[in-house]
Amino acid sequence: MKTVQVGLVGFGTVGSGVVRLLTEHEDRFRRRLGEPLVLKKVADIDLARPRLVSLAPELFTDKVQEILADPEIDVVIELIGGVTEAYDLIMAALARGKHVVTANKALLALHGNEIFQAASRAGVEVGFEASVCGGIPLILTLRQGLAANSIQEIFGILNGTSNYILSKMSMAGASFQQALVEAQAQGYAEADPTLDVEGIDAAHKLAILMALAYGTQINFGAIHVEGITRLEPIDIQLAREFGYQIKLLAITRDDGQRVEARVHPTMLPLDHIMASVQGAFNAVYITGDAVGPILLYGQGAGMMPTASAVAADLIDLAYNISHGVAGRVPPLGVNFADQSRRPIKPLEEIVTNYYFRFAAVDRPGVLSAISGILARFEISIAAVIQKGREIRGSVPVVMITHEAKESHVQQALAEIDRLAVITEKTIVIRIEDPNLDAAQI
Repeated sequence: MKTVQVGLVGFGTVGSGVVRLLTEHEDRFRRRLGEPLVLKKVADIDLARPRLVSLAPELFTDKVQEILADPEIDVVIELIGGVTEAYDLIMAALARGKHVVTANKALLALHGNEIFQAASRAGVEVGFEASVCGGIPLILTLRQGLAANSIQEIFGILNGTSNYILSKMSMAGASFQQALVEAQAQGYAEADPTLDVEGIDAAHKLAILMALAYGTQINFGAIHVEGITRLEPIDIQLAREFGYQIKLLAITRDDGQRVEARVHPTMLPLDHIMASVQGAFNAVYITGDAVGPILLYGQGAGMMPTASAVAADLIDLAYNISHGVAGRVPPLGVNFADQSRRPIKPLEEIVTNYYFRFAAVDRPGVLSAISGILARFEISIAAVIQKGREIRGSVPVVMITHEAKESHVQQALAEIDRLAVITEKTIVIRIEDPNLDAAQI
């Protein structure tokens, strides 16, 4: 059994968690592998900052090149984040024949195809379990555990920050801004939360999951992305009155010819298992043709959950290194030559149910004007609520529709929003409820 030596680049929160596992669980790793995992060097640009765990001073360096140039280091862990520098680091490590472990979902969503092909050419591997949903073993599940299945659909609550904000808006009646401030105070949201609240982080993760689910290359650019910043407490309240909970969902669905790829606020029935996922937790609901529906749930971020996934990749790589194998399982589940090219269904062609909240002037004829336009675009109304209280000088008119085509919805709303009686752009939330009909609302 070969002793596997590791170089860590980036000694922040997650890096500290990895070091803690490697030091505190050294005996456990030794028992699993027969030899220890040895942390040989840690590179970080700020050697003076306080650390959450202590290490011998001789293990530290501020020069990444010391790790890249060391022939004894088998695995490089990239935890610096960002895209450009991380890409350069990983490609340099692969070129030197070193295996890589990363938690960098943005990098993989944008450059994963190049990175995985470079690893294949170099005869080494890239572990990325920590890149999607932190401590939940989701990559392993899709790549190996469900390998016998044709994946029919995935619903994912993939961003803990957005889920925490929506939970606070739902349970405490907070506004989006109030919930965001609390999320930042609790450490769940960054000072600049754009990637989280605009759905971009969830889309990065969905791009990776789709490649694993369908045996394709990563295609981040094809995903439709919307965030949660326009949602207000009244939307949360009305959703509950209709029997729904609002979640920021990452959705992909295979219709046999094309696949859907979208991230947006979504209404789920209150009795759907995903509707009960609260706080900063992640959950992924996967349906396979053989296994049926399964749910993976847990902490999607944080020091120790993410470190757990990084360490799992290290252990897996150590097994392979000690047995002299690499590429035993392709990174995305199938060999590059066998990857399929699944076309993405344009958002305009999806058919689903919708929630509309119109901001209207309180006068006769408003409801009939809106309904008439919807009817012309073949959009059938399942339920209507007209609230008497004003919001910013306008009365909310809320509708739930039967199934309608997205392109028809967008055309109808463009016309409605031009009406003189409509004072703000209409709020639209898609609904995932296969049992929706007028009798049930």
